[in-house]
Amino acid sequence: MTMQSFPWLTVLIAAPSVGALVVWLGGGAVRRYARHIALAWSLLVAAVAIVMAVGFDSALGGIQFAEQVSWIPAFGVSYAVGVNGVGLLLILMSVLLVPVVLLAAWREESSPAKQAHYAALVLFLETFMIAVFAARDVFFFYLLFEAMLIPVYFLIGSFGGAGAKKAALKFLLYSLAGGLVMLAGVIAVWTEGPGGTEGFMVDSLVGADWGSAQAERLIFLSFFVAFAVKAPMFPVHTWLPDAAQAAKPGTSVLLVGVLDKVGTFGMVALCLPLFPEASRWAAPVVVVLAVVSIFWGAFLALGQSDILRMIAYTSVSHFGFIVLGIFAFTQTSELGSAFYMFNHGLSTGALFLLAGFLIARRGTQDMTLMGPGLQRTTPLLAGTFLVVGLAVVALPGLSTFVSEFMVLVGAYERLPAAAVVSALGVILAALYVLIAYQKIFTGPPREDLAKTPDLGARELWVVGPLIAIMLVLGFIPRPATDLLRESAVETVQLVQADSGSADDALAGVEEEGAQP
Repeated sequence: MTMQSFPWLTVLIAAPSVGALVVWLGGGAVRRYARHIALAWSLLVAAVAIVMAVGFDSALGGIQFAEQVSWIPAFGVSYAVGVNGVGLLLILMSVLLVPVVLLAAWREESSPAKQAHYAALVLFLETFMIAVFAARDVFFFYLLFEAMLIPVYFLIGSFGGAGAKKAALKFLLYSLAGGLVMLAGVIAVWTEGPGGTEGFMVDSLVGADWGSAQAERLIFLSFFVAFAVKAPMFPVHTWLPDAAQAAKPGTSVLLVGVLDKVGTFGMVALCLPLFPEASRWAAPVVVVLAVVSIFWGAFLALGQSDILRMIAYTSVSHFGFIVLGIFAFTQTSELGSAFYMFNHGLSTGALFLLAGFLIARRGTQDMTLMGPGLQRTTPLLAGTFLVVGLAVVALPGLSTFVSEFMVLVGAYERLPAAAVVSALGVILAALYVLIAYQKIFTGPPREDLAKTPDLGARELWVVGPLIAIMLVLGFIPRPATDLLRESAVETVQLVQADSGSADDALAGVEEEGAQP
């Protein structure tokens, strides 16, 4: 059996659910050690994903580790999975963040039953996250797109703080509304597409004749609206700050770091290749919305006192950059957007986790009440917060700079005005991060802060690996960009947009990143 023929993706999809069932249905001894079992299981899943990634041939490109089994042959529905470079990188991000979240929540629940419940939901969610980034059947993708709402709803509503149930319901209603719009598109794919035994296979739908330009545009819009809600983009983003404020920081890591990427991944994996003419038609409006998202999210982040809402709004701004890169239709911008998805998961995930550590110490989410002067009593917490904050700002020498630089350079090739205006959003990013740091960490410390504990070993193991990856990829981004290069080329070719190579931009960013 060759590396490519082994069912890696099926194993990765099934393994977290098996672990979740063990934790959830196990007896007293299993319940007592639910955290340990879930953490060990998630590390095993991550190890399997890394082994699979080693076998991915980045030079070959295309879909690899493909598996297909007919599921509902009358409607051409299949269990079909496979990954290109983008899907593989997002799967790696997912399996990395899950053990980090489980370790971060180690002491949050005193009841063994609640610990087991939380760990099981996280593992079930991991199954959906892996599967949705690997799905190659549109109907299968849609089912996963909707099914992943279930564990997230309970993670927010059952384990969140004040207003959690209301926030969970708002999240569910927004997501279901987007999903219903997408369902209309899924039905149209069957009725207007080629149909047959592989009527929902993505590969079979590429280049399909949708009957008319109007039909293609309507189907495109049904998918795009659902993905814009999930992303989230202005003006359908309002569910995110409420959910992030009410949820556990660990839940917010998975919500913003991974699940929201399903929206931008769907744009790359479905909207552009299946509806190229409609994508070009919608691009001017989408680019405007992306630029508005950049500034809208940044300005609202500046006005927040709640640290979790502030981070949520920064994500609205960052997703504007990602969508701008996707709809600029150049190799450089497509590569930068795909890499941005990965880097945003690491940087924003780390920021949510550090916010959780701060909240646990200060008993409040209000930044004006957390400090000032914590850097003198908690130097490790202050230092890691500053490094992660600078990653959010996209400081040269950190991987976020590489992706943001490539998005702006690639967008400038086709959309110079949008790129120049969007670049001003970087200034706002520096403001909201540094103002937050100033409120919490700088200045003379209050007397009641003198005994605030610094980060412990477990907490350093939570954020340390994320910072290390951002530093390594900040100076040596090619392991990731080589993985994504062929996918970017293929995407641009599918939308039939003229663009140059990303090599020159990457060479420039590596030179710049070597001099932070």
